[in-house]
This record gives sequence, C-alpha cells and structure tokens, in this order.
Amino acid sequence: MKTTLKIEGMSCDHCVKHVTGALEGISGVKSAKVSLKEKSAVVEHGDGVSLDTLKAAVVEAGYEAA
Repeated sequence: MKTTLKIEGMSCDHCVKHVTGALEGISGVKSAKVSLKEKSAVVEHGDGVSLDTLKAAVVEAGYEAA
C-alpha cells in the first residue's frame, strides 16, 4: 500500500531526515519518501499500518500531519 501525507512544519533537510526516520521506524513501513518542496510524504507500507499510526509518528517527531 502507498499512503500520501501532507506534512506541515518542515523547514530544512534535517526536518526531512527526522520525518523520514520517524516513518521508517514504524514496523511494517517499507519506505518513506519525504519532500520538503511538496510538504508531503509518500509511505509504502503493509496492510497492518494504519493512517493514524503514520500521523502519530509525524506528530511525535514534532510536525503536523494531515
């Protein structure tokens, strides 16, 4: 599955790395491609990973997810 999240609050490449690490740290996530320009992340994951889980990881990292 692929899920696209809108992410607010990122301002630099360090932010991108932080969000990528948070998303890829979730069990069942295969990859996360985070774009500072697009203010989004495309996450490839298994069926067992919920949208709420992805959003929670972004919020826990200090950013806003929609």
